[in-house]
Amino acid sequence: MILICSLWVMSNHVVLKVMVEDCANAIDDDGDGKIDLNDPDCDCMTEEPQSLIPNPSFEEQNCCPFGRSQLNCAKDWIQASQPTTDYIHTCGFLGWEGIPAPLPYPDGDGIVGFRDGRALNGNREPNWKEYAGACLLSPLEKGVSYTFEFYLGFVNQRISPPIDITFFGSSSCDNLPFGQQDQFLGCPTNEYNGGWKYLNSKKVSGQHWQLTSLTITPSEDIHAIAIGPPCALTTSSENLYYFFDNLILAQTQFFRKTIFESQNPCTENFRLEIEPSEQATYQWYRDGIALVGETKPFYEPNLVSGDYSVMEYKEGQCILSKPSFYRVPVEFSTIKKTICEDEVYEFGAAELTSTGIYTDTFKNATFCDSIVRLELEVIGESSDSVQARILKGDAFNIESFTYTEPGAYDLTLISSHGCDSLIHLDLSHYKVFIPNVFSPNDDGINDRFELFIEEVDVHVVYIKIFDRWGNMVYRFSELESEGLFFWDGKINNEQPKIDIYTYVIELNLENKKNRIITGDVAVVL
Repeated sequence: MILICSLWVMSNHVVLKVMVEDCANAIDDDGDGKIDLNDPDCDCMTEEPQSLIPNPSFEEQNCCPFGRSQLNCAKDWIQASQPTTDYIHTCGFLGWEGIPAPLPYPDGDGIVGFRDGRALNGNREPNWKEYAGACLLSPLEKGVSYTFEFYLGFVNQRISPPIDITFFGSSSCDNLPFGQQDQFLGCPTNEYNGGWKYLNSKKVSGQHWQLTSLTITPSEDIHAIAIGPPCALTTSSENLYYFFDNLILAQTQFFRKTIFESQNPCTENFRLEIEPSEQATYQWYRDGIALVGETKPFYEPNLVSGDYSVMEYKEGQCILSKPSFYRVPVEFSTIKKTICEDEVYEFGAAELTSTGIYTDTFKNATFCDSIVRLELEVIGESSDSVQARILKGDAFNIESFTYTEPGAYDLTLISSHGCDSLIHLDLSHYKVFIPNVFSPNDDGINDRFELFIEEVDVHVVYIKIFDRWGNMVYRFSELESEGLFFWDGKINNEQPKIDIYTYVIELNLENKKNRIITGDVAVVL
């Protein structure tokens, strides 16, 4: 605490009044308009530890990357493995097409991307593993506890499923890079010389960027590190891909504690917690103002969004945790619905019967608020008229109704929205007559086989006539002939023979629809 003094002059007497900012009572004690952690008087240890990894956020550059596999452009970083990681920076190379890095980056303008396995030209290469490595600014000492904290970036569940991110160490920087000339060595501990040690790993999953950490206590001094996928071979047929940023490696004692979440974030028993220390006391804050009486290593925000932090007091010192930005999750969605005019649509507690846009808030499966925007359309009863023609002997189908005879019909159909639709059908026959017998005896009566068509929008495409053995005895095509057609019964200019013949006729009807008709015609003399 800092004491702030002011002088009051009263009746020629100087009165010294001491005002103290109490950092745990949610009151502006010293009258400077600033409360608790928002007052500089309540400063506490908040600085982050210095990373033993050089250039931990890949900001210092030797060059600007213009393509993949250019980790050498990030100062002090080494392509640890023969399969190469990718240096991504806003100054140039922004990553592979179709594998976008989540934005914004956690710290600065540079990140690193790496693969776990590869699928190339249809062939799976599960031992293709990409690692980034660095020689430490100072070694990790044997028997000392260290924390490695970093951000891991994900594309989506298909390209970036959960991964056991793995940390390796070596007693000598000479072991970087490893696996010379062997692209399929896999992880560094597969190398025959035994220069690398497995230090620790952690399964990480999620979306966008996930802040995670792991703790190690090395059994020997470690001078170089490599970070990347696990030694286990991937079983995926995808090109799995992830991103790194802001790799902080330091003694555990120098890290500010991280608040973690417990339970579902949309329930009243949701908790913010901090790992407790022996003989320590605590004070929780929201937006920098003390939550009076909240002095346990956990706090239940009761669905109140805010920036939470907790002060830990131990052995006369205070350490402020990293902030936790808790926001009560809210989903937003839009649905479109169409109903008939005699229907009611239930939307929350409302019963809707009119076209309009409505909004309501519901609870989803995880008890979080889901704000739904409803676009409702109410459709009235519709009616329409349909005129149709068919050839005699054919059928006209509309929905589940079938008609074969000319006439006027009224029917009720159900529209695609489930509403009644009244249809008036006016059905007629094409005026096309095809005779089934003719007598080519030159008596002037029914001497030729020909079609009688009254409609101007019906045309004969072709006519083919066959004898009982399948031989074509007559052919007419509108593309090859001009004027009207007819068959006089002659075959190869010989006199007609009494028999039964088969015809195949293609007609072009209205709307350019073609129809093939077959039948028999008898020749009599």
